[in-house]
Amino acid sequence: MFSSFLKDLSILKKFLFINLIFFTIIGLFTFAYLKNVQPNLIKKKSSNHIEIINNTIDNLIRLDVQFNEEDVRKFLFSTRFLFQSLDRVVFFDNQLNLVGDTDTLDLDPRSFSTRLDLVELEILNEKKTKEITETKNIDIGNNSSVSLKDILFNYAASKNYGIHFTFTQDEFKKFKLTTIKNVMKDNQNIGYLAITENANDIKTAIDERKSFIIRTALAVGIVIIIFSFVLNRYFLKPIKNLVSYTKMIKEKNLKKSNIDMLKLRNDELGLLSNSLDDMTLELQKRISLAENFSTDLVHEIRNPLASLKSASEILQDTDDIDQRIKLINILSHDVQRIERLITDYSQMLKDEVALSREKSKKIDIEPLIKSVVDDFNNIHKVKSGINITYSNDNKNKYLINGIENRIEQIIANLLDNAISFSENNKNIIVKVSKSDDQKNIIIEVLDEGQGFKEKDTNKIFKRFYSNRPEKFGQHSGLGLNIVKNLVDLHNGSIKAFNRADKKGARMEVILPMV
Repeated sequence: MFSSFLKDLSILKKFLFINLIFFTIIGLFTFAYLKNVQPNLIKKKSSNHIEIINNTIDNLIRLDVQFNEEDVRKFLFSTRFLFQSLDRVVFFDNQLNLVGDTDTLDLDPRSFSTRLDLVELEILNEKKTKEITETKNIDIGNNSSVSLKDILFNYAASKNYGIHFTFTQDEFKKFKLTTIKNVMKDNQNIGYLAITENANDIKTAIDERKSFIIRTALAVGIVIIIFSFVLNRYFLKPIKNLVSYTKMIKEKNLKKSNIDMLKLRNDELGLLSNSLDDMTLELQKRISLAENFSTDLVHEIRNPLASLKSASEILQDTDDIDQRIKLINILSHDVQRIERLITDYSQMLKDEVALSREKSKKIDIEPLIKSVVDDFNNIHKVKSGINITYSNDNKNKYLINGIENRIEQIIANLLDNAISFSENNKNIIVKVSKSDDQKNIIIEVLDEGQGFKEKDTNKIFKRFYSNRPEKFGQHSGLGLNIVKNLVDLHNGSIKAFNRADKKGARMEVILPMV
């Protein structure tokens, strides 16, 4: 359930929620620590009181000091070195009468605080047998003002002799610690001894810890807020914009997006934005090409279909043998045309998929061209007497970065096109050379056909261009368009000219050298 709850939150909300959980856990541990730190500090200080009390009681019993003002006064003067580290030591007799006070010796009487907090402690008696003394609560009633005598009265009434009691006083920015124990002699209680010490260092230590924790919590909170702002402003918001951009593309929404701003970034999000935009543009380009191509294909198929329909209708109504043979030839020609269109269109789609998977590598194109020339010679020299010759400028290897089968496809389509425009027993020449600056390789295919009537020869590279030879039924009109696309894939260029030396056409392909 918790994981499903997190899945529904945004990244920013997940970040804040997880930080809140950690913050809460740390807060609970901190609260428990602060609850325990004060008792531990008090316990450490009160253990010193207990040791002094036990030593003092031993001395009182050993010296047989009576709990009256005179004897206690003498005892305090003779043993005051025992109490040098303490603020006040008070002696009471069994009837809770004050019989000795170190404050009176210093002529600096001080009153006890009115607000008392009882502290339960388990004290280790380090001097004697390390016995654990029990601690019990003293019932001080509901009075808002409690004196030391009230505490002693309740302590005496409880009859818990031999047990130490420690309590704290916190008022007027003073924090005092007082420890009380009765004095036993011959199994009889003869009085009470109380030690009071200023324990502001405990309160200061606790306040410092609280202050440190609060400052740390505020600092961490500010850091989390700043980081959340930065995370949202510079990372999550741009990601949301990219998501919105993809939705716009999916929904074909023409609304302007702000991806151009993201593309200006120099970080990974900028790279992602550029890649996403380039991919989108490429996909849109491919979709547009596919739509245009499908439209053109439908248009191209419609013409031979109309011809087929007309020829078939006339064929049914004529009895003339010569006319029927002529109509059958037209039907055969149009069927070949449609078949070739569909075949080449299917091949183009396959090539599109293959091109996305194929990788360029360093190749020498001369052996590839020779191989294609030899294959065409073997077929067309016997079939129509067309002779294809190969020549080069006698330079070293013609190296490019390319795809072998695609280079072969370029040469094959150019030769196929040249043969389509050539009469029987004509010559076709394939030349390979390097440019003067040694940066490009030039491939030329020269035929002895009718040449180009077009002033703008770039038109011939468009799909289904209409200036076709008589044998065009054997072709789809896609060959030169495929060549143009493959040349572009290799970062090259292709141009068409009329030959200057004789009648015919010259196709020139320029590819960058390695």
